[in-house]
Amino acid sequence: MPDVLIADDSEFMRNLLREILEEDHNIVGEVENGVEAVETYKDEKPDLVMMDIVMPIRDGIDATDEIKDENPGAHVIMCTSVGQEEKMKEAVKAGADGYITKPFQKPSVMEAIEDIVPS
Repeated sequence: MPDVLIADDSEFMRNLLREILEEDHNIVGEVENGVEAVETYKDEKPDLVMMDIVMPIRDGIDATDEIKDENPGAHVIMCTSVGQEEKMKEAVKAGADGYITKPFQKPSVMEAIEDIVPS
């Protein structure tokens, strides 16, 4: 069962992702900003990070960049809102492996994970 870190400043979105993932994944942490995401990643070394792009203190793009600098093999899926194409391009440059669009639907979330994390 893959370990997953959820990083999103919205408690509602974290809860939604946890509900979608907890049946098939081990949730090792839920954080609200990019600083916490990097710290928790270093502590937990999850198989996958579900990373919101827009978060306070430090956004998901900067956090992804730091995680990928330290561990190029890290798997990061960005969580984005419709209309954030420019930010998505920045996230891919920072090393994001894929993305899902809010509002999340279980089939699209699971498909994105299957494309990135070897089972």
